Amino acid sequence: MYPLLDTVHSPEDLRRLSDQDTVKLAEEIRSFLVENVSQTGGHLSANLGAVELTLALHRCFHTPEDKIVFDVGHQSYTHKILTGRKDRFATLRQEGGLSGFPKSEESAHDAFNTGHASTSISAALGLAEARDLAGEKHYVVAVIGDGALTGGLSYEAMNQAGREKTQLLVVLNDNQMSIGPNVGAMSRALGRMRTRKAYLKLKKAMHLFLDHDDTQSFLTRRIRRLKQRIKYFFLMGPLFEELGFTYLGPVDGNDLKETEEALEQAKNIAGPVLLHVRTVKGKGYKPAEKDAAGFHGVGKFDPSKGRSGLPCGAWATAAGDNIIGMAEADPRIVAITAAMPQGTGLEAYSKRFPKRMYDVGIAEEHAVTFAAGLAKGGAHPWFFVYSSFLQRAYDEILHDVCLQNLPVHLMLDHAGIVGNDGETHQGTFDIAYLGSIPGMLEAAPADRIELQILMQYMAGVNGPTALRYPKGDFTGDAGLHPHPPVVRGEGCFVRETAGAEVLILSLGPFLADALEAAEQLKQQGILAAVADARFCTELSAEWYRGLAKRYKRIVTIEDAVHKGGYGMQVRDLLAEQYAADHTDRRNRAEVRIISLPDRFIEQGGRADLLRKYGISANGIVLTVRQWDAESHGTEKD
Repeated sequence: MYPLLDTVHSPEDLRRLSDQDTVKLAEEIRSFLVENVSQTGGHLSANLGAVELTLALHRCFHTPEDKIVFDVGHQSYTHKILTGRKDRFATLRQEGGLSGFPKSEESAHDAFNTGHASTSISAALGLAEARDLAGEKHYVVAVIGDGALTGGLSYEAMNQAGREKTQLLVVLNDNQMSIGPNVGAMSRALGRMRTRKAYLKLKKAMHLFLDHDDTQSFLTRRIRRLKQRIKYFFLMGPLFEELGFTYLGPVDGNDLKETEEALEQAKNIAGPVLLHVRTVKGKGYKPAEKDAAGFHGVGKFDPSKGRSGLPCGAWATAAGDNIIGMAEADPRIVAITAAMPQGTGLEAYSKRFPKRMYDVGIAEEHAVTFAAGLAKGGAHPWFFVYSSFLQRAYDEILHDVCLQNLPVHLMLDHAGIVGNDGETHQGTFDIAYLGSIPGMLEAAPADRIELQILMQYMAGVNGPTALRYPKGDFTGDAGLHPHPPVVRGEGCFVRETAGAEVLILSLGPFLADALEAAEQLKQQGILAAVADARFCTELSAEWYRGLAKRYKRIVTIEDAVHKGGYGMQVRDLLAEQYAADHTDRRNRAEVRIISLPDRFIEQGGRADLLRKYGISANGIVLTVRQWDAESHGTEKD
């Protein structure tokens, strides 16, 4: 089915192919990507656009000796195919299978593990300096998209690279997109760089003249200086050159020969080089070319129909709908996103309130401090962001928001188990890192109705708040309980059972599991009450101490890490009370915590991973039954 691709098992095999066959290979790789990603889900449009670029990189450089660092890594599938992993593509993003991102544990050809944006130049510079310190001579290449170039870390790295003057190649893969269309001054500047055809024609004519003038006459020297001035006038390339980089380009990154020639030229330049490459996101598959954002990250789809997954799930859509209603009533409300208006449910809001919508690019740190400034100025900012991406802004949350007790509202999409994107994207740490900051109030709604209720409550809090909710669709029935008024730090009962000794405290979208577990336990002769915890941080000592007086056993359930998580906070709160209370230990409630282990959680389906770690109705039942068995064994002893 793939006559050329089936003969390529390593980059060495690729370099044996003729130029003509390599062009044909690019077509086969695109067909292979569409066929396989349609079955597993994954990042499609970015990979389709980077096929020729990746082929050119592997024809010009020799990994694993040479190091190629892919920023984010959602354009690394062709790299994986060329480095011996084609036969494992059916396992892409599946539990125990091929990662959707570069992973050095998977292959020596993956020089650095990535998954978040804007890290590649820093990592590549470190690799380059380590090479120089060791007296080695290999090449180091960072491949970064123009979307990731909106992140400040990129410029911090380039600032140092220009000072160090080490040999480093940065390939700017410019497809005018991150997940959605790029925004901001950098995007406009790159646009000018792409379209200055007059400059490119003049540059070519000058080169023809200069290359044929061996006398280095006065006129030649003046023309060389004039060429530089024209370059400064026409292009933004001088920004990179002022940072100490030699700027090359732009070149057509979907033209294999042109890209290879540019890469070979870059290899022969001392010091840091930035090669500007233009590619088409989604190239070669018409549905992805027409809807590059929709095919950025997809679930399973029918290639013949070209249907991609929805840009966001039901939770994100509901959050976006809610903020529209709230903004209708309050003109001070503004929404912020870090290059993800579609993925976080803000697309409709951006159309309804374009002047009250800010897309800051891939710049979470800036987004948080920007929100702090908005709040200080009297606006009511809501920052919609994935839980794992907000990790990048911890200092800004602590120093710029919480230290001033500013009403900045963080909407943490993709909280908890995300699934197939794996370790880099699992949103399992937000309770721990936000809970460590005084005054940060974080909550987790159980269903659609409570999402709306808690958003409205948070809007009235005069201080920092966060709301965590999962990727995907709602599970269980909305409106599982009558939703009593919200009280800061307190939960609410959903099922109160006379004579129950066990209380199940459910945090977030596990209320249906808790109720199912209570019913199963009842059939087994164990009576259990169920409460919706609502809040993850700033827990009410009075409310929880009241629970401890009513129930001897408390089970908490959450999809977050154990240390610093909700369950540990409950246990610590009660332990502090018992340390000051010298009543009989036999009358003290015990707490057992159902949570994720304190490690990075592997990729796999969300439902599968939740079952694996016991975050389910069965997990609750097993915990209570084991506890009950231990209790009876102790009584016999």
